[in-house]
Amino acid sequence: MSVATEKTILRALRGETLPTPPVWMMRQAGRYLPEYRATRAKAGDFLSLCYNSELAAEVTLQPIRRFGFDASILFADILLLPQALGADLWFETGEGPRLSTITDPEGLRALKGKDDIHAHLAPIYETVRILTRELPRETALIGFAGAPWTVATYMIAGRGTKDQGPAHALKAADRATFTALIDLLTEATIEYLSEQVKAGAEVIKLFDSWAGSLKGQDFTDFALKPTARIISELKRRHPGLPIIAFPREAGDGYIGFAKATGADCVAIDNSVAPEWAAQHVQVDGCVQGNLAPGHMVTGGQALIDETRHVVKAFSKGPHIFNLGHGITPDANPDNVALMIETIRNG
Repeated sequence: MSVATEKTILRALRGETLPTPPVWMMRQAGRYLPEYRATRAKAGDFLSLCYNSELAAEVTLQPIRRFGFDASILFADILLLPQALGADLWFETGEGPRLSTITDPEGLRALKGKDDIHAHLAPIYETVRILTRELPRETALIGFAGAPWTVATYMIAGRGTKDQGPAHALKAADRATFTALIDLLTEATIEYLSEQVKAGAEVIKLFDSWAGSLKGQDFTDFALKPTARIISELKRRHPGLPIIAFPREAGDGYIGFAKATGADCVAIDNSVAPEWAAQHVQVDGCVQGNLAPGHMVTGGQALIDETRHVVKAFSKGPHIFNLGHGITPDANPDNVALMIETIRNG
């Protein structure tokens, strides 16, 4: 395949500055789309949808059919990995995920090992295989996992929390158990993502949604170092594999993150200005981001203006256009179409 016909997101991830940035959206397969809601109803519930390979592939394809994004992202959830390790997982309607908690050495010892996850996760790998056959030729397939710190915060608290307080408390009270959980998640994530790549994922993304609550040495130890370990081992096993890291709300921690971890691209949230990110982060390579998701709800001229603003701010280097966080269920699909039209046609 010539460089000119290679998938645009792969070109950007290799460091190429393109006249029009490739575009996809976090949570682009989701509740804002009526076709997603219909498919989820057919599956019965969220977890059943994740583990039904045919239906998970279908919802992954829906936003590609509707919008022609340059990349698709596997439909799954970051908490499938702790479930594969032996944690109980269920979803409370309207409230989100719930897990059995890991708060002591006994709970940690009860978990499975990193090599014992694949039977449980086999349907996810099958979804990837289906997508490699079904996606348009020009559309890249992104596999993903949660970064160890973010996954650990759910496993320790048993749910999402505003301040990740339970995880910080365990880190302070029993650093050995906390560190051992991070280490297990790091190694299991390598195995999980490696299988996604073997099944056909072309790009990997690591979501560290709660990285911003780690400060100082803790950010280095529990956000940066596990990410570096995962990236290093994946690239050893799969030479040339492009990897996007998303240490959300890292602030100044975004600076140098690509060099420190080996990531090919750093995704940034919308709490930092694109000009700042272009100056401090894009100097090291590709940046992904960072339109505020609220524009997908409100639309109008402000959406057009801010989309142009983001494109222009990152136009002098490699850039993948995305939101600063996932699209919300109350978003209007017409606003997504307007965003894409603005990116591609100015």
